[in-house]
Amino acid sequence: PVCWSDQICLMPRRHSSLAWGAEQKLFFQSLSFSDFNSFASRTHTCGELGSGDIGQEVALCGWIQYQRQGLFVILRDFHGLTQIVIPQDESAAHLKKALCSAPLESVIRVTGTVTTRFPGQENPEMATGEVEVQVKGVEVLNTCRMLPFEIKDFVKKSEALRMQYRYLDLRSFQMQYNLRLRSQVVMKMREYLCNIHGFVDVETPTLFKRTPGGAKEFVVPSREPGKFYSLPQSPQQFKQLLMVGGLDRYFQVARCYRDEGSKPDRQPEFTQIDIEMSFVDQAGIQRLIEGLIEYCWPEEKGAITTPFPSVTYAEALADYGVDKPDTRFAMKVVDVTGIFRNTAVGFLRDALSNPGGTIKAICIPDGAKLLKNKDLEVLKDVSKSQFDQEVTPIMLRSDGIWKSPLNKFLSEGEKSELCEIMDAHAGDALLITAGQHEKACSALGKLRLECANILESRGVALRDPAAFHFLWVIDFPLFLLKEDDPGELESAHHPFTAPKPEDAALLYTEPKKVRSQHYDLVLNGNEIGGGSIRIHSSSQQRYILKEILKEDLEILSHLLEALESGAPPHGGIALGLDRLISLIVGASSIRDVIAFPKSYRGRDLMSDAPSLVSAEELKPYHIQVSWPLGSEEEAESSSNGAIQLES
Repeated sequence: PVCWSDQICLMPRRHSSLAWGAEQKLFFQSLSFSDFNSFASRTHTCGELGSGDIGQEVALCGWIQYQRQGLFVILRDFHGLTQIVIPQDESAAHLKKALCSAPLESVIRVTGTVTTRFPGQENPEMATGEVEVQVKGVEVLNTCRMLPFEIKDFVKKSEALRMQYRYLDLRSFQMQYNLRLRSQVVMKMREYLCNIHGFVDVETPTLFKRTPGGAKEFVVPSREPGKFYSLPQSPQQFKQLLMVGGLDRYFQVARCYRDEGSKPDRQPEFTQIDIEMSFVDQAGIQRLIEGLIEYCWPEEKGAITTPFPSVTYAEALADYGVDKPDTRFAMKVVDVTGIFRNTAVGFLRDALSNPGGTIKAICIPDGAKLLKNKDLEVLKDVSKSQFDQEVTPIMLRSDGIWKSPLNKFLSEGEKSELCEIMDAHAGDALLITAGQHEKACSALGKLRLECANILESRGVALRDPAAFHFLWVIDFPLFLLKEDDPGELESAHHPFTAPKPEDAALLYTEPKKVRSQHYDLVLNGNEIGGGSIRIHSSSQQRYILKEILKEDLEILSHLLEALESGAPPHGGIALGLDRLISLIVGASSIRDVIAFPKSYRGRDLMSDAPSLVSAEELKPYHIQVSWPLGSEEEAESSSNGAIQLES
């Protein structure tokens, strides 16, 4: 007999919706202890029947995934798939008609008997592949229209189309897996914080007031003329006020809002695991978070090792050129200044003649073999356009010849010493730049990641997608120079971060040198959390806001008064839940782990938000909008009285 169960997909099995990896299978198996059928009109899900159920009368509900030759259908729900055998005898013609005439993705309820498949027709790629259900009853609960795309994971869909029809995209196994794993991780976090360590889950307001510094905030109109709420970037002030209020240990799965425009892989609304504690130091927060992540870590992703390693901000910048290094691969930035102290190379000599001038380099394994001329041009353009740094390549050809503009200017001794310090061999490539330490390191840090992408596109296994490298980055500067006004300072993170105790005196003399009690948690080159020990001294907080940051104290008068009211020492952290889950599941974007995300430009493509609001509806809020002359919006608003809130 024909093995129909092997033909449920027109694509090879490795591309089908059934081709679950071991991790996903283990995850759904781990859900088997839950009673998914309580209060429902089914006895089983479509992913749980097996040889132990043979002979049972069952009821299944789900969506029609496939129909084949009038012989069977595949029924799908969130848990998996089950093969439903269509009866062929004349007495069951009404059942065959119902199953064969219902369009794909129609919702049905079937009743029948679980039977074993004929020998040789088992499908090991289906969790239910040993059995099938002989139909005795069918109820078509709802038919389905012609859909814009098939609900099959191997069908390629643009992200815009997926977001426009998100309610369909959510039916895919991958999205089901992502969102259910997210729910499981959050539940484990709640258990760890509340049940084990005594934290209190507190909801903080979404409507607040403007706060100084940080990203731009969304504003919400009120009915008081000229007065607006702001949506909070994070519950930062509230969490500190809760510590003043004596709650001692707070956490929240918090919604946060930032009007960041068209930044890649960012969302205007996102979710944080927000945590604050009293009477704690930096080491205590780090131990708490390491335990939290270890406790909620999905079993199918393998064990993680704690404690996580730690580097200072200065070390991260010097070795990797970034403050969130990906430590899954080497290619570190190396200081080669000493080699070229007496160099004859003009631009290197000129760089070293300037105060703080350095020479840095990175080594790309097999770069001379894998990097093409056009790749080198792209790398040089990136360094010049983003960092104003010139980069010179050196290709160490396998025949021992150096291919580089520097070749004729370097002595044999300099070449030998450079190869030794860089651990470079024939076939490798070197990228060298000269300038101020921070700019030179940052440029090579960017090129390090660009080179990793190029090498991986050429088949080099550089960054293991199954590896999870956590890293604490500590000892950040408390202040940075403002980009638009280098004579002024701004907070490196936020104005409530406490200085390191040993640097506190420098606040009044050399604030640029003050290090903070801030700490970032990095995973595979992505910042997934950041926090700090807070300022609990009102006088210190006033001085920083007024004298260093030049902020209006009136805006934060409520917080300053609270700090004068017996505020305990406190600190905390916020973990980016969307980013963490996307890294765990290997998603290419955080939008793949959010049920209803916004587009790259911050729009909801499904409902077409933000939308137009009429001038009449805006009157109670005392808002008027003036469009640029000749704009399409002006023409539309003048014709129908509509005004767009978000311009």
